[in-house]
Amino acid sequence: MFLIKNSMDRLITLSKRKLEVLSFSFARYLFEKIDWEQRLILILGHRGAGKTTLMLQKMQSEKREESIYLSLDDFYFEGNRLVVLVEELYQLGYRRFFLDEVHRYEHWSVDLKTLFDQYEDAYFVVSGSSILGISKGNADLSRRAAQYVLAGMSLREYIELEKGISFPVLRLEDLLSNPQELTMSITDQVDILYVFRDYLIFGYYPFYKQGKELYPERLIQTTHLVLEMDIAPFEELTHKTIQTMKKLLYIISESVPFIPNVSKLAERLGVSRNTVLKVLDLLHQAQVLNLLRSSVQGVSFLQKPEKIYLHNPNLAFALSPSEVNLGNVRETFFFNQLQVLHQVSFPKFGDFKVDQGFYFEIGGPNKSAHQLQGVPNSYLALDGITTGNSNRIPLWAFGFLY
Repeated sequence: MFLIKNSMDRLITLSKRKLEVLSFSFARYLFEKIDWEQRLILILGHRGAGKTTLMLQKMQSEKREESIYLSLDDFYFEGNRLVVLVEELYQLGYRRFFLDEVHRYEHWSVDLKTLFDQYEDAYFVVSGSSILGISKGNADLSRRAAQYVLAGMSLREYIELEKGISFPVLRLEDLLSNPQELTMSITDQVDILYVFRDYLIFGYYPFYKQGKELYPERLIQTTHLVLEMDIAPFEELTHKTIQTMKKLLYIISESVPFIPNVSKLAERLGVSRNTVLKVLDLLHQAQVLNLLRSSVQGVSFLQKPEKIYLHNPNLAFALSPSEVNLGNVRETFFFNQLQVLHQVSFPKFGDFKVDQGFYFEIGGPNKSAHQLQGVPNSYLALDGITTGNSNRIPLWAFGFLY
C-alpha cells in the first residue's frame, strides 16, 4: 500500500511540474474547435504536432486541483492498471484526467470504456501519437468519444509562432471568390514569399523551435520512431517489413509526386504486390505519406493510389535536401494543407480536385491555364506571386485555411 501511494504521489508531482514549466502561449488551431464539455475526448496526431502542449494549455484554464496529467508511457503503467489509479485519484478529488501517449498502454481501450461508464462526473482527455493504435481500439469507444485529429502547423500558424502576427483563418470559398483583397491584407504585414520558403523547409512541426539547424535530423528520427514504435507494435510487423517501409519511403522521396507501378515496386523491394499496397496504406494512416486517389469514399488499401506524396514538404527537404524538386514540393504543400478540412482527390483535369467541384493546377508564376481551359470552377495555385486575381491564387494563401 505504501508503494502504491508513493508511486501515485510521484505521478501527481510530475503532473504539477509539467504545468509549472509550460511557457508555450501559442495555441494550435484545434484548441478552439474541440468541444471541451465532452466527457471523453480523443486527440490524435503525428509525433511532435503539439498534442501534449494542447492538453496542458487546457489544464491551465481548468480548476487545477481537480485536473491531473498522466503520461501512459510512464514505467508505472508497465505493472499497474489505469482503472485502479484513477479510482485512487478520484477519491482524492480529481475529476479531469489528461492522459497522454495512450497508445503505449496495453489496456487503454478497455480501461477508458470502463472509466467512462463508471465515473459519470469525470472527464477524460486522451491523446496518442499513433493514429493506427487508436483506430484499432476505437470500436468500443466510438459511441462515447469525441475524436479530433491535430495536423501539423499551417503556414498561418507558423507565422503566428515565428513572427507573433496573428491572421484569421480563411474559408476556401472566400479565398477563391475574393483572392486579391484577402491576400493583400496579409502581404501588407509580412514578407510572405520569404516566410513561405522557410515554412516549406522547417515550419510544419512546432519542435523546429528547438533548433532550425537540427530540425531535419530530428524530423527523420521522429519518422523512424513512427515506423518502429507506432506502426510496428499494433500491426505486429516483422523487422523485414519495417525495413521495407523505410526503403519504400526513400524510393518515393527521390521522385515524388510518385506515380506508382506497384508490380515494379514489389519486385524492387522483394515483397508481394499486396505487401506494397498494405505498407503504403500504413504509411498514409501514420501521416508519413499522402495517397492521392480518384475517390475518397469507401477505398480499400488494395486499390492502387494514382499518386503518392510525402505527407508534408519538410520531409522532402529532410530526406533529400540536395535533390528537392520544386514542383513536387508545391504539390505536396497544396495537398497537405487542403486535406485538413477538405476532400482532395485525383481529377480528370488539372492536378487536384477539391471537394466535389473545385479543380486546381499547381505551378510557378508563369504557369498557363491551358490544361484547365473550359473546366468550370478551375483555378491556378501559383508559387512566386504575392497577390491573386480572378482564377490565379497565390500558392501560399492555401496555408491560411486552418
